[in-house]
Parts: sequence; C-alpha cells; structure tokens
Amino acid sequence: MKLLLILLLMPITFLNWEMMTISFFILTFLAIMNLYKFYTFELMNFMFSSDLMSDTLMLLSFWICPLMLISNIIINKKMNNNKEFALMVWASGLFLMLSFKSMNLMLFYISFETVIIPTLLLIIGWGSQPERLQAGIYLLFYTLGASLPLLIAFMYMNSLCNTMIFPLMWFSNKIMFSTMWALIFISAFLVKLPMFLVHLWLPKAHVEAPIAGSMILAAVLLKLGGYGIMRMIPLMMPQMMKLANTFISLGLVGALMTSIICLLQNDMKALVAYSSVCHMGMMLAGMMTQSSWGVNGSLAMMISHGLCSSALFCLVNILYERSTSRSMLISRGMLCLYPSLMLWWFLLSVNNMAAPPSMNLFSEIALMIGLISWSKFNMLPIMFISFISAMYSLMLFSIPNHGKKWMMSAFMLPSQREFLILMLHWLPLNMLIIKMDLWMSWT
Repeated sequence: MKLLLILLLMPITFLNWEMMTISFFILTFLAIMNLYKFYTFELMNFMFSSDLMSDTLMLLSFWICPLMLISNIIINKKMNNNKEFALMVWASGLFLMLSFKSMNLMLFYISFETVIIPTLLLIIGWGSQPERLQAGIYLLFYTLGASLPLLIAFMYMNSLCNTMIFPLMWFSNKIMFSTMWALIFISAFLVKLPMFLVHLWLPKAHVEAPIAGSMILAAVLLKLGGYGIMRMIPLMMPQMMKLANTFISLGLVGALMTSIICLLQNDMKALVAYSSVCHMGMMLAGMMTQSSWGVNGSLAMMISHGLCSSALFCLVNILYERSTSRSMLISRGMLCLYPSLMLWWFLLSVNNMAAPPSMNLFSEIALMIGLISWSKFNMLPIMFISFISAMYSLMLFSIPNHGKKWMMSAFMLPSQREFLILMLHWLPLNMLIIKMDLWMSWT
C-alpha cells in the first residue's frame, strides 16, 4: 500500500523527468525490500495482494519505467514535451502496479484495460512514421475485441460465486461451467500474450512505437497476459486441463513458425518483435502443462525475456539513430565504427539465444523439462525452435556488425546514457542467475 501511495504522489511533487526517474528507482529499492520480506502468500486486504509473482512483476515494471525516461532524453529536449512524456510513463507504472497487485476481479479488469491507453498515446504521440495510427488501431481493436467477452465472463463468475475476490473464489464450490466459458476467460490474455494467430498487432505496434513504447510493450505489457492466465488457471483447473493439449500444440507450432519468420526478416525491430512472439509461445506451452517445472520456467521467462527484449530494442534504436535505417543490410559494417557498442550487441544476442550465465538459459531448460515430461513428442519441435532461435540471434548479431559499409561516413559515438541503459538491462539479467531458488519458490 505504501508503494501505491508514493506512486500516486509522484506527479504532484515532481514535475520533471529527472525527479520522476529518481522516484522510480526509489520505488524499485522499496519493492526489492518488500520481496525479501516475502512469505508464501500474504493477503494484505481484499483489494491488494502480496505474493511473489505479483511482487516480482511489479518490480520489473518499476525497473523498466525509469529506463524508459532515460532513453527518451534527447527526443524530449528536441520536442519540449518532458512533462507529457513523464506523465505517460507514470500512468503506465501506476496501472501496471494495480494490475499485478489487485485481488478484486473488477479492479484487475479496469487496470488491465486502462494500461493500453498510455501505451497507445506513446505510439501515436511519439512514433515517427505515419503508419503509427494504423498500429494504434490494430492494438486497440485486438485488445477490445478480446476484452469485452472477458468482462461478460467476470460478471458470470460473480453471479456464480457472489464475490469478485480471487482467494474467496478458490474456496467456492459453485464454479462449474463449460470449456467454452474457460476459453472466453483466457481469450483476452492470449491476445495480450500474444499467442500465435492473434499476434499480428504486436510486430506492427513494435515497429511503429518509439523506443520507450517498445520497451514497455516488450518488458511488461506482454507479461500481463501470462500473469492473467496464471491467476485464472486455478479457478478452472478441470476445464483448463481439457484445453491443455490444444494450447501446448498452438504454443509450440507458433514458436516454430515465428522463429522461421525471424530468419526471413531484414528489419531488425521486426525481427526482435517476432522473437518475442516465439518466446511467448514457449512460455504459453510450459504454463499449460501446470507442472512445477513448466510454471516456474514460464514465470522466470517473463523476467528474463522482459529484460533481454527491452535491451535489444534499445540497441536497435541506437543503430537507427545513427544509420537512419532499421535494415540489417544498410546498417552493416558497424563493428569498425562502434566496437564497444558491438560488445553489448554480442552479449545481449547470446542472452537472447539462452547462453549461460543468463536467466534465459534457466527458464528455457525448465520449460523444456516441463514440456518433455508432458509428452516426449514435444522434443522434436523444441529441438527445431532452439536451433532456429540460435540462428536468428547469430544473424541479428553478425549481419549489422560485419561486412563492408554501404557509405563511409562518420557518426556520433554512443553516449554514456546509452551505455547506462544497456548496463542496467544486462546486469540483473546475468546476476539473478545466482538467486534462482527465488524463482523456483513461486509455486
């Protein structure tokens, strides 16, 4: 509750992005302290919960928000809209915190849907291409189309249980409904995840969004879908087990298809966006096994993918600001110009393909164990997904860095601000592997 009060007071007290950045880092420190005081489940009141899954995802949100502010310093100085941009970041952080902490279904639904508004305004207001309007419409209508059935499902759940509090619903014996209702319940979360076949809004939104929009989309918004599914599965376990085979198959086939699509991409931002869909497909498949390894691996992948994907979007934006193109062919030969920047490119590319000692390695191994224990036939698609993921990660590193440049011109060197952003993504991604027993105690 104290974190929420501090977050609500931030726009009143601090009117510039510098003070808001410091405030978000203070919130991150307080959230870490809260995490280490954690007990298995602590019901603080009937509105806000404190369990390890919600606290860790809230900590990820607080960590990414100041990095969003730092990443747009130059753009803000040119456009003189510091306060408006800081307000959008603050609103995103507030609604994300409410989504992850709320125990009331209606409060969860309102905050879950409202977090789209600042993201939409970031894409439309700070995007650079005219197609950003079309990307915003894609994002809005995909979300609305799946969320209205979710609202009806919440009303139906309230009529069955006479309550909208998560823990009280777990002890209710009246939750007996068809598999169709279970599908309606998780449809909005599958779109937000996004699952293969309902993923078309994500690459478009990523490509047209500014760097801060891509960071919040990749790091936190995609995790709302996984968080919602994890919250809903215990309420309807018999129905979800009937759908498990379907979603595991869709997740693995989708991950395989999107990893092949990644190999065909020339646009670096689109490649990173499709790799997000690939990772989320694996996460969905592991989550649906409902085994200890599958669930813990999917929750660890939320954190590792959030940090790694956000850092890759930062790197793509750094190259785009210098070469004015997201094409890998036009940006090639960067190794001779920016060897220090290419070191970060290498470190984050190998993290994206789950090399040690990153959290990505642990999460993918846990997901593989959960999926193979569900069915040994899952070994075949997992093998191809891992191999193709390594291929497109190496392609993303090698093509822009090696080769001869199209034009020999001098560009500005990377700034300390840009190295700071990359360092703050990479450090937790590789240091949290030391404390992996924390992730294994989520369930």
